[in-house]
Parts: sequence; C-alpha cells; structure tokens
Amino acid sequence: MTAVGLTRDQRAVRQTSGPVLGMVIFVASEAMFFATFFGAYFTIYSVNPVWPPAGVPHLEPGLATVLTVLLVASSVTLQIGVRAIRRDRTRTMLVWLGLTILLGAGFLGLQLYDYSLLGFGVRDGIFGSLFYVMTGLHMAHVFGGVVFLVLVLVQGLGGQLTHAHHDSIEAGSIYWHFVDVVWIFLFPLLYLGHR
Repeated sequence: MTAVGLTRDQRAVRQTSGPVLGMVIFVASEAMFFATFFGAYFTIYSVNPVWPPAGVPHLEPGLATVLTVLLVASSVTLQIGVRAIRRDRTRTMLVWLGLTILLGAGFLGLQLYDYSLLGFGVRDGIFGSLFYVMTGLHMAHVFGGVVFLVLVLVQGLGGQLTHAHHDSIEAGSIYWHFVDVVWIFLFPLLYLGHR
C-alpha cells in the first residue's frame, strides 16, 4: 500500500527520533559498563565466606534507603513531566522537571554526607574499592543527569519545548530512569548484602 492509500492516523505513526535513539544506544553501552562492575563484585563476593571482609564495618541502610526513595520519587516526577509535555502542558512539565532536578541534587548532597559517615575508604581493601568505584560512578552519572535536566529546563523556560518538539526531555527521561535502575541494584547489593 502506498503512502497515498494510508489513513491520516497510519501516516502519523511516530518514529523514534535521532536524540531518543542516540540516548537508548548510549544507555545500552553504559549498562554494559556497569555490568562489568557488577560481575566483578559478584565474583569477589562468591569467593569470600565473610562479606564485607573483616575490618570493614557493616553499612547501615537508613540513609541509603532515603537515597533510594529520593531517586525513585525523581523518576516518578520526571515521568509526570514527560506526560505533561505530551499533553501540551508546558508549565506543568516545567514544575515537575524542576522538582526532579531538586530531588537529584538532594540525592547527590546526601550521598556525599553518607560518604562522610562511613568508617572506611577506597584504599581499605577490595570492598572499599568496589563500593567507592561503583557508587562514585553512579554518582557521576546522577550529576551528569542533573546537568542534562537543567539544560532541558532552560530549553523549556525558553519556550523551545512543545508537544511536537520535546525529544530532549524524552531522552533525558530514558537516561534518568537508567540511573535510577542502577541504584536499585546497587542499594541492596552494597548495603544489604552482608553475610
């Protein structure tokens, strides 16, 4: 059937844009990057009868639970913002996007505070090294996500995001949800995986 014979609805099927496809590919590569660290962690964990090793204090999950709630909430607020711009409600999108950025910044601040409370460092054995490398890389990704979302917010405030043209927030949401999912795996692994 030619394009002439198609109905308007059939011609209006939305294709994946370049920015969104690019973000999907980038997130896939980052997922493989994190998978190598998770693989290393599980390999080392499996050969150690006591984990974390002797001399490393058990991590208290209280503050990390708050961090988890912040990130999950930020994914929810961002998705509400994405749904708002899809319905051509730009102001609503800006409010939810701003809240997402605040939650992300709160996560970063509390993560740094959590670091200050820990009784070990990156040089204190394999657990310390893995803990700080994995959470530090995640934190760098959160920081990058906050910066990206601030740029999207600036676009929105400048009137550059509309119902028809909002690929940047769609791409940002893919990245942000990825960062959230990584933390959902890191939290129980590092803070609850004692034996």
